[in-house]
Amino acid sequence: MVRFANLEDVEKYRKGLEAERPEKVLVVSRGTCGRSKGADKLVAALEEELRRAGTNGEVRMRVTGCLGYCDKEPIVIVRPEGFFYPEPKPEDAQEIVRKSLLQGKPIPRLFMKDPVTGKVIEREREVPFYKRQTPRVFGSNFEVDPTRIDDYIRNGGYRALVKVLREMKPEEVIDMVIRSGLRGRGGAGFPCGVKWASCRKAKGEKKYVICNADEGDPGAYANRGLLEGDPHLVLEGMIIGAYAIGATEGYVYVRTEYPLAVELMSKAVRDARSAGLLGENILGTGLDFDVHIDRGGGAFVCGESTALMASIEGRVGEPRAKHIHTVEKGLWQQPTTLNNVETWANIPLIVNNGVEWFTGVGTGDVSKDPWGGSKGTKIFSLVGKVNNTGLVEVPMGITLREVIFDIGGGIKNGKKFKAVQTGGPSGGVLSEKHLDEPIDYDRLVEVGSMMGSGGMIVMDEDTCMVDFARFFLSFLEDESCGKCIPCREGVHQMRLILHDICEGKAKEEDLELLRDLAEVVKEASLCQLGATAPNPVLTTMEYFHEEYLEHIRQRKCRAGVCKALVRYEILGERCTGCGICAKHCPSGAITGEPKKPHRIRQDQCTKCGICYDVCKFEAVTRN
Repeated sequence: MVRFANLEDVEKYRKGLEAERPEKVLVVSRGTCGRSKGADKLVAALEEELRRAGTNGEVRMRVTGCLGYCDKEPIVIVRPEGFFYPEPKPEDAQEIVRKSLLQGKPIPRLFMKDPVTGKVIEREREVPFYKRQTPRVFGSNFEVDPTRIDDYIRNGGYRALVKVLREMKPEEVIDMVIRSGLRGRGGAGFPCGVKWASCRKAKGEKKYVICNADEGDPGAYANRGLLEGDPHLVLEGMIIGAYAIGATEGYVYVRTEYPLAVELMSKAVRDARSAGLLGENILGTGLDFDVHIDRGGGAFVCGESTALMASIEGRVGEPRAKHIHTVEKGLWQQPTTLNNVETWANIPLIVNNGVEWFTGVGTGDVSKDPWGGSKGTKIFSLVGKVNNTGLVEVPMGITLREVIFDIGGGIKNGKKFKAVQTGGPSGGVLSEKHLDEPIDYDRLVEVGSMMGSGGMIVMDEDTCMVDFARFFLSFLEDESCGKCIPCREGVHQMRLILHDICEGKAKEEDLELLRDLAEVVKEASLCQLGATAPNPVLTTMEYFHEEYLEHIRQRKCRAGVCKALVRYEILGERCTGCGICAKHCPSGAITGEPKKPHRIRQDQCTKCGICYDVCKFEAVTRN
């Protein structure tokens, strides 16, 4: 590996790499989502076919991280033609290499059909899932092999670092970040540059920067996608931040459930260190900075800054009261700046493209106040009952409707949209009336939700909102560190009330108690886990109040989820006696003779709902 002695060496090396660009490239995705669906075997088969074809380096296979369209991973893209092949099998490798890559011919049987329109999609640029996105940060996942630092440098990597070290003073870098209006992508939305400025001014023997990659939200995996796809982008952002703040040491705190992200980020750090981009006297400029990888133990609360720092120090990951901010006394009581993966990844882009480029997308006006808007793009993990699930990068200010219906392709199986939760397990649940709300930090908070780390869970008409709130309260109860009473006891008691509602044991006055408890937990908890835990409860009570009343007054769950409130029966006048319900019933609760009406024995019925789902004559009712 080349070791750069100075700033000029990086640019010379980049020019040499650019001259070596092959005309034909086979892009193959192999992130965690792709690996779970056979990407390793596919890559091995393609490598073997390339060897047999004897291409002599005239073509290149670029093994990338996740390409966002997780429903269709692994993905193969043939360039320059742009043929788009989702979910190919290892046995397709020979035809992909021989026919599509080397001869430039399409393979129609490997093309995808749009899950909404049924239209055949042949090329990458035609994929509806990608058309409405603005891939500023995530777009580089298509262009680099995360294991090759040369790919990153060829694609413009470390150009921002060279520019900063050659042309800018630390204060100028901070001023640029402040003027960009970049707000933390980890949830709170604190202006990044303001945090940096405070840390630079703080006094201490040593300063630290930390990348928070402890992404513990159910349904959220945007940080994982970035670390697995373009780890050097995050690393470059951290080095620039260290220069601006005056830090000499950094940590990437990755959740241990992300083994591939840990592996690739660790390799990126080693390669950057070998190239002279980390360590002492970086690029001959006198800058000293190094990075360590620290694996989290799987505690959701360690996503909170002070708990995360305690964990790095080797202590139990519990939050502490922030009477003094971590920018003044953070890691080992020294000034510390913590940002999440996506925030760091935005820094090189802002330096390379400028403030006007960054602020050209988004909402509000940050020219006079860094809190005045939401600028740039945001990556969301779009999951749940949508046709297209995956990672989507969209401009701040786009509406929920555009994300769910234009990019996500609408609701699966022709069902009706019911709700969407943004911001992870502590995020609020928004209803159909919010579909045209713009997605930005301030507006989401106003309607009871939050940006969070980018989770977006879509629900259809078969979701019970009371049960949904109970599920996330159960998760948060388990993940609470138990240090403060409001969170430890309050979340537990809220969950018990929700359980009673779902079981048909609650009284109407319990709703007032539930709301009061939620407000106390929100105001009195020590950290943001407790302070935001009531959000799913408060928003479902506000926007789906009638469902709560149905559970209590009528002992009814309209979605058929709460088993204690559900009763399945067969309408004799509609039943043809086909027997399909009895065939699929796991408990043998359905009896009847062929071609005669059947019935359900209520004492044996487990209320699984399979009979309701398989009946073709709408003879099974759910009350």
